[in-house]
Amino acid sequence: MANIDPVRRAEIGREKRARTRAQLIAAASALFARQTVESVTVDDLVREAGVAKGTFYVHFKDLPELTAAVADELVKEIDDLLQPVRLTIDDPALRIAYGCSCFLDRALADPGWAGVAARMAAAAATVGEVARRRLLEDIKRNTKRLSQGGVISAELALEVVVGIMLQVFAGIAEGRLSSRHREGAIAAILRAIGLDARQVKSVLTRLPAQANAARSGLPGKAGTARRRSVGSSA
Repeated sequence: MANIDPVRRAEIGREKRARTRAQLIAAASALFARQTVESVTVDDLVREAGVAKGTFYVHFKDLPELTAAVADELVKEIDDLLQPVRLTIDDPALRIAYGCSCFLDRALADPGWAGVAARMAAAAATVGEVARRRLLEDIKRNTKRLSQGGVISAELALEVVVGIMLQVFAGIAEGRLSSRHREGAIAAILRAIGLDARQVKSVLTRLPAQANAARSGLPGKAGTARRRSVGSSA
């Protein structure tokens, strides 16, 4: 019998585990796009993933742990989508508008993703945690620049912006909103953080053209599509 390198055997085992774990996360994402997070059962999940029920418990203690893993994937997607161009923009209001436009374009390209993002944000506190922190930083910088700190706190502005985005995501996922509502949503967000009509118009006209790339570059759940999108916006 041929000798098998134990190091290589362990590496193959790790690769197989990673593939199966990713398969379960993808199955959960697909289910969350079609039904509420709370209604998904382990039986639903293993049927969607095409694996044995015992396999689920090899990788996850329970459904909340899987939900957290799906949330982590969403956070990574959001971060990858936003960062390359965001770091090149100095104006905090323009940064905020750019980030929101990226999220909206991602949602318009894949309404199923929008549904997952909206539902997971309600079900798991970790969804968008990194993006929320960066958004709060930009809101604070914008409030200082406008010298309107007493009108609305940065923390409240953050919740208003996130609330608008999640409601728009839900509307896109349910077919009630479309690309024609995109600019209006961004304008509403800019008004919520203290910009007047003239400033809103100025920001909208200065949005980087790459923001629109997310609409065609992120059509589905495939990692290759996600990487292609990041490359197009860098």
